[in-house]
Amino acid sequence: MVNLLSSRPATRRITSLLAAATLLIFAGAGCDRGSHPEQLGTRAPMFALNDGEHSVDLNKLHGRVVILNFWATNCAPCIEELPSLEELQRDLPQVQIVAVSTDDDAAAYDRFLKKHSLSLFTVRDGEQRSNTMYGTYRFPETYVIDKDGMIRRKFIGAQEWTSPEIVNFLKKLASDPPRGLLG
Repeated sequence: MVNLLSSRPATRRITSLLAAATLLIFAGAGCDRGSHPEQLGTRAPMFALNDGEHSVDLNKLHGRVVILNFWATNCAPCIEELPSLEELQRDLPQVQIVAVSTDDDAAAYDRFLKKHSLSLFTVRDGEQRSNTMYGTYRFPETYVIDKDGMIRRKFIGAQEWTSPEIVNFLKKLASDPPRGLLG
């Protein structure tokens, strides 16, 4: 006869280990934060936004390299990288930076913009539809979209946008002719 009392601790341990392994698998599969995100080399989701003050339509930026940055005013790493994004915008005018704020509070967003006098092009998507299209829910996350509308790089977390590696990559991408993949 099997002693059920002595096998329960082992069963609990196995169940706990299986649950932990399953959680790790799903957590890893659910986020695109690896060294080579699935989105690289795919067509960037296109969207148009109008927050009442500013508007952007990614389709109209076809033929330009776009840095699409998702950020929020209550995100310290987002705020940390804003000065280098502004500097990059000044230094590389051939690259269009589009900073999409995911703030749901329009008044807080407006106060932040006035207080910090951002020269960066930014538009608010309080309903967070655009970042959802990209599978981005933790900020900042930034996508580099080439002239043909293809995602070429994904940056996770705050970056130093004026670093030689990033600037050289963007200069090369901006100098490449479009391949005409979008019609």
